[in-house]
Amino acid sequence: MIDQLSEPIKKPIIKIGITGGIGSGKTTVCAIFKTLNVPVYNADVEARLLTNNHPEIVRRVRELFGDDIYKHGLLERKKVASLVFSNKDLLHQLNAIIHPIVAAHFKAWLSQQENYPYIIKEAAILFESGGNKQVDKVITVTAPQHIRIKRVMLRDKLSEKEVLNRINNQMPEEEKVKQSDYIIQCNDIDLVIPQVIRLHEELMR
Repeated sequence: MIDQLSEPIKKPIIKIGITGGIGSGKTTVCAIFKTLNVPVYNADVEARLLTNNHPEIVRRVRELFGDDIYKHGLLERKKVASLVFSNKDLLHQLNAIIHPIVAAHFKAWLSQQENYPYIIKEAAILFESGGNKQVDKVITVTAPQHIRIKRVMLRDKLSEKEVLNRINNQMPEEEKVKQSDYIIQCNDIDLVIPQVIRLHEELMR
C-alpha cells in the first residue's frame, strides 16, 4: 500500500550550461536570466574566490608558481595571466588544480537549489574544463571576433595582442557552437533580451 503521507517525488532540476569566448556577452545573457528569477552559478567568479581562499588550491598554486604569486592573500592574476597565456602546459597544470574543486563546489551549490525548473552554470571554459559533463544542455553565446576584442580591451584595459592571446587559448567559437544545444547572438544587430525570453519559455515548458 502506498504511504499517502510520503513526500512527492521531486522532479530533477535541469542544469543549463552557458559558455562563450572572452567578450562574447555571456555575463550579460546571464544577468537577463537572473531577472527572470533563474539561479545562476558563475564558475569564473567562484573560481577566483576559491583560488584566493581554498587551502588546497593556494598550496598547489604556490608550489606551481612560487610563494610570491600571492600578495596580501590575493593571487597576482596579471602575473599569472602573463605566464600561462604564453605557456599552454602551465595553463593546463593550473586548470588541473582549480577545475575539480570548482566542480565539487558547483555540486554542493546545486544541492541547495530547490523549486526551480532549471538553473544556469556560467563558465568561459565550460567545454575545456569538462564542465559540460555536469549539465544537461549547453547554450553558447556568440559575437564577431572584432566586437569581442573591442569589448575586452575596454573592459580589462588590455592591448589587442593580449586579448588575441587569450582568445587563442580558448576553444574556437565554431567548435563550441557545434557542441551546443542553443545559440544566443550577442552582437550589434540581434536583440538579446527577446532571444533569452524565448529560450526561457522553452526551458520552462
